[in-house]
Amino acid sequence: MIRTVNQNKSVGYFQPSLALLHLVGAEDFNLQAAAGSESMRKALDDISATIPDATERGVWRKKEGNGFQKLYDQFLRTRTDTVRWEAIRPPEAEMIVPMAKLGSGMTNEECRKIASKLVVLKLNGGLGTTMGCKGPKSTIEVTNHLTFLDLVVKQIQHLNKTYQVDVPLVLMNSFNTHDDTIKIIEKYQHQGVSIITFNQSRYPRIYQESLLPEARDIKGGEESWYPPGHGDVYPSLVDSGVLDKLLTMGKEFIFLSNIDNLAATVSFDILNYMMEHKNEFIMEVTDKTRADIKGGTLIKYHGKTKLLEIAQVPKEHVGEFKSIKKFKIFNTNNLWINLKAIKRVVETDALKTIDIIQNPKAVNNVRYLQLETAAGAAIEFFDKAIGINVPRSRFLPVKSTSDLLAVQSDLYKLDHGTLIMNPDRVFPSVPVVKLGDKYKFVNDYQKRLGGKINILELDHLTISGDVFLGANVTLKGTVIIVANEGDRIDVPPGAILEDKVITGHLRILDH
Repeated sequence: MIRTVNQNKSVGYFQPSLALLHLVGAEDFNLQAAAGSESMRKALDDISATIPDATERGVWRKKEGNGFQKLYDQFLRTRTDTVRWEAIRPPEAEMIVPMAKLGSGMTNEECRKIASKLVVLKLNGGLGTTMGCKGPKSTIEVTNHLTFLDLVVKQIQHLNKTYQVDVPLVLMNSFNTHDDTIKIIEKYQHQGVSIITFNQSRYPRIYQESLLPEARDIKGGEESWYPPGHGDVYPSLVDSGVLDKLLTMGKEFIFLSNIDNLAATVSFDILNYMMEHKNEFIMEVTDKTRADIKGGTLIKYHGKTKLLEIAQVPKEHVGEFKSIKKFKIFNTNNLWINLKAIKRVVETDALKTIDIIQNPKAVNNVRYLQLETAAGAAIEFFDKAIGINVPRSRFLPVKSTSDLLAVQSDLYKLDHGTLIMNPDRVFPSVPVVKLGDKYKFVNDYQKRLGGKINILELDHLTISGDVFLGANVTLKGTVIIVANEGDRIDVPPGAILEDKVITGHLRILDH
């Protein structure tokens, strides 16, 4: 083994740079990849050697160490791959089933029988940092002083009470969210919901140039480690023992979704269709809008159903991929999966060829690479996998304060933890809301809103600059409010703005 020094002046094992590997021929490429794999194996051995307890050391090496090694080796084999554009075929008719064809009108007893076989899993590994919050994103207050997690618990509580079943709520945490989540869920102990938690993997970040891990010690700074995307849900479910526990409980199906998608609720119509047609995997897709042009879509590829992400598209075809005419649907990440099929796919190591997302990061001017996978990308490894084209009403993610404004307005009503669009809304679509940087963080957003906003008849809202909205402001049509540098705009309480553009300086003061 050749010893060398990487770009950060720390001793590491020989690993050719990404740029160099792009230039070598096929035979040399394989040799370099093999050398890189062996270098990573030695680096991981060195990290595991810093775990004092022999039993813990063996567990880490078997699970997370080997898990990362497999991911890394797959990355070395395929890191420059894009799809063969000419091999892409549009999804066949039977691959995408319209929600309207599923049927409805199930009796309570029919719902109870299939609900007893169901598990609801929420992906709870994300932090609220993009919205200026500390701790798990699931603890951000969304509406009526209820957090994402509060709303989910209320949904499951209502489901269990209505059908006299015990649908457990499973939370996949990351090392970033685990401790806080465990403390928070104590308050739900007597609310009629069984909550099971497990952690996804904790993998080492690698330098973008040397492709070696920054971490040298298992206890190294948290910035040296990362959770490897929600595609890790499958091996982590198995490795944690949670999947076997669920099977022992008589559970057969799992409904998986992002915890910040407020519209991802249990649909008995989908579950019943899945059981009747013996589908091992169902992905909820919905029609694209201009806001979703980068979203992954389902295609037929070499005879298989495949999720196509924008990162896999050759550069010359990215514009075509974004077309809502050619690729009309996108993945909501609401997934319905057979539990026994998950166990089979993991234990046969089918996921070793799952598509990898290369997520670049920069910290203190040092460039890193995080190797991640997406839960939806596993669709190609399951039998009779299909997409169901659901209404847009089943996709309501809250990724920013712009999304938050919509869900906190009069546009939605709360029903047992489920947000339902106000029936007085003429159009079924959600207004486009774009809030400027001064609204980026939740604390600033809250200071600039005097109270609930009325947007039932709003189509588009843009706010930029130093703008404050009073309580009970009503916005209709297209409203653009821009305060130039040094100016401030205060929209007074109770104001009604319809198809207005407001610029300059405006303050109305009480006296």
